[in-house]
Amino acid sequence: MHQINQDMEVLTQAIVRYALERVRMDPPTLDAPRSEQELSAMAGQTITHDGIGGLEALRLFTDVLAPACISVDHPRLLAFVPAAPTEAATLFDLVVGASSIYGGTWLEGAGAVYAENQALRWIADIAGFPQEAGGVFVSGGTAGNLSALVAARHEWRRLNDDKRHTRGLIISSRGAHASVKQAAMVMDADLIEVGGHRLHGDDVATAIAELSDEDRGRLFAVACTMGTTNLGIIDDLAGIADQCENAHLWMHVDGAYGGAGLAAASVRDDFVGIERADSFIVDPHKWLFAPFDCCALIYRDPATGRRAHRQHGDYLEVLYDGIWNPSDYAHHLSRRARGLPLWFSLATHGTQAYADAVEQTITVAKQAAELIDEHPHLELVVEQHLSICVFRRLGWDAEAYSAWSDRLFKEGTAFVTPTKHEGETVLRFCIVNPRTTIDDIKLILDTL
Repeated sequence: MHQINQDMEVLTQAIVRYALERVRMDPPTLDAPRSEQELSAMAGQTITHDGIGGLEALRLFTDVLAPACISVDHPRLLAFVPAAPTEAATLFDLVVGASSIYGGTWLEGAGAVYAENQALRWIADIAGFPQEAGGVFVSGGTAGNLSALVAARHEWRRLNDDKRHTRGLIISSRGAHASVKQAAMVMDADLIEVGGHRLHGDDVATAIAELSDEDRGRLFAVACTMGTTNLGIIDDLAGIADQCENAHLWMHVDGAYGGAGLAAASVRDDFVGIERADSFIVDPHKWLFAPFDCCALIYRDPATGRRAHRQHGDYLEVLYDGIWNPSDYAHHLSRRARGLPLWFSLATHGTQAYADAVEQTITVAKQAAELIDEHPHLELVVEQHLSICVFRRLGWDAEAYSAWSDRLFKEGTAFVTPTKHEGETVLRFCIVNPRTTIDDIKLILDTL
């Protein structure tokens, strides 16, 4: 099984050929899920006592399994938050897998960690964080938000001996991603959601003032957002930073989707205040053109993350030498060097190309908003933000939206799903793929 032979050489060539063909599909096929029953009938039992052979396994993946997975890099896939990894990043993901790198410690993966830290440094720089800032790449926004808030609570308890056994309390906006609420549940902390779709500093001040003395003593963090998933709204970061400083609270910013906008000069002023946060996250697999799974978690003072997350054990003592160990900065020990594909693409293309690509998607989103305004049957629900447009089709109910979405998907034209805004079913474009053109948008809008 671990021997290199002629059969494995043939399989290697076949896999590399498939990978190259897939990454260069322009556009890729949209594809669609199949039921478990359909997949069972088509693929049968794939894992057997003696194996089915590599070429047959690859055939099953190519002909049956892959077409049952939606291609999230399709330029007319505008649902949820899509992905658009560069070819360089995708190809280097193959290299990362082939290199068998353990990315948890400097001892075992120094070169990879050094490169990842270069990518983290760029993200910290566009946020205006100090030179000593740093962090780690984790699997996604849920892991990043949880790890940051765990560090926030740990620091709060470390500085307040009387809070070591106190149940913590977090303030967030009503527009915050569900992962913030999930993090509070996992931590067994309480969460108060305040404000409207955009959290303002005054909302935080009012919420703190209305707390009882006991609850005010439990409050340790404010979790705000730069680019809400549904609407693309950026919270009042500067005002929230003022309140956090006044109340000595940790300020964490979820930029899983919208944080990529920091790279775009046209919207950079909307993020003023992020430079004062204690921690923030950005998912490069969303809008910074990296493959799944990749979330950058960055601390203003990395020591706060290390104090909270470093694991201790006799066999780990060899690692406690002051060298940068990525495993110290989130709730993990084992990890793949998931930041390397982003590093490789940044090194290949340069940061200006990244800024240009983000600007391109913002431009298309603005043009889409103009077309919606001009359309006789459509209207924007909220002002267009970042690369998101939320709009309604006049006269339609939830069933009409779903039928339209299903039809476009079944035809292979586009994947645009309904969402909710204040209880109303509406439509939403999220444009993160520089290959999405205004002609793609026109094609979709013409069906409305």
